[in-house]
Amino acid sequence: MTDERAAAVHGRSRDLAGEIAAEPASGSTAAARGTFPDWRFAPNIGSHPDVYEAENQALDRAGHVLAAMRRLAPWSGRTVIDLGCGTGYWMPGYARDAREVIGIEPDPALRAAAAARTGGLSGVEVIAGSAEHMGLPDRSADVIHARFAYFFGPGADAGLAEALRVLRPGGSLVVIDNDHRWGQFAELLAAASPQPAQYAAATVDAWWHKRGASRQEVRSEWRFPSRADLEAVLRIEFPDQVTDTWLARHPRAIGLTYGYVLFSVIA
Repeated sequence: MTDERAAAVHGRSRDLAGEIAAEPASGSTAAARGTFPDWRFAPNIGSHPDVYEAENQALDRAGHVLAAMRRLAPWSGRTVIDLGCGTGYWMPGYARDAREVIGIEPDPALRAAAAARTGGLSGVEVIAGSAEHMGLPDRSADVIHARFAYFFGPGADAGLAEALRVLRPGGSLVVIDNDHRWGQFAELLAAASPQPAQYAAATVDAWWHKRGASRQEVRSEWRFPSRADLEAVLRIEFPDQVTDTWLARHPRAIGLTYGYVLFSVIA
């Protein structure tokens, strides 16, 4: 998927100020780019992993999305892939019930953090890979999770084909995306995006519908320990002008309402 197409349908996959964030200049990053040409650097977690940790904690605290994921595709006793696992935040939780958890991450720095986080857990491993190059055998997993991923959606059929190759018959791909129609986060997305919110939502919905996916909305929230935490997270997701305007309109907020859409495809 091109960066422009990604911006139209997945606001969080790029710097919404309008410029693609610069990747860190390193030999390991260049090597990863050569190995996984479909990889796009994610500026929010890639440049600010500590702040993104607070974002994950806010999502985790509410619990609504994880409960919906479990209902769609239970992973107890099964092999789970966390595709684009980042720093591995969600993997210990999966490991409590799953038989095996495999984190796949192309970003070398994030992958190292995920390996360090999960190093003492049984049945858990972190490997180099991407949506189009998972590096796993055919029919080797039961559940694949992906969150806010530029590599699923319009223009990303190669990633979907790879997921279906790796899933066992009856296995599930569950993709968590933003709801562009509901919640205060959707309002922020609309304020930061060059495309109308309804266009983004309709484009994504149509793409998944044509591929036989189910669609489930989850209405939830972010809630932070402090306003400073909320502000820090908003600033890694949105331009300063959008963040400043929203904070000024909500002077006492330490959280916001957030709608998600879960798309699920059965292999």
